Amino acid sequence: MSERTVILEHEQVQRKLRRIAHQLHEEHHEAGALVLVGIAPRGAILAKRLARLLEEVSDLRIDLVELKLDKDLPLERPVQLSIDPMSLRDRLVVLVDDVLMSGRTLMHAASYLVQAPLKRLTTVVLVDRRHRAYPIRADIVGLTLSTTLQEHISVELGRKDAVYLS
Repeated sequence: MSERTVILEHEQVQRKLRRIAHQLHEEHHEAGALVLVGIAPRGAILAKRLARLLEEVSDLRIDLVELKLDKDLPLERPVQLSIDPMSLRDRLVVLVDDVLMSGRTLMHAASYLVQAPLKRLTTVVLVDRRHRAYPIRADIVGLTLSTTLQEHISVELGRKDAVYLS
């Protein structure tokens, strides 16, 4: 196994999530409601945590939605959303994932969501690696990290969260 370097320790992850929640609140404080769509598995966990944090700092109504897609072959299998996609019509939607590298996963998820005419789509990632192959960016980023293509970022979420580079 290759050597792993801790990029973010537990408290640093918590601080990044709190900052993201505050930024979402600042950008959407007049909206009344937000839909947080987390890309399973880790994006969905982050979306749940952001929902809790937003409820602490704002009076926004937060709806949580989970989106599942094959991250390696997104066109091979259908995207699954935990609600009817048309229920997102004219809503403010925040798409959440853990790591943005090529943009493939975020692009396919966003493409699926905009089938319903959204009021606005905001993208959020914990770590942005900036190796774009697709024309998409994250609107809100916890940490931007320059890496080589051979390096791997792993996000571990549990009782002790951490982000590793290997």
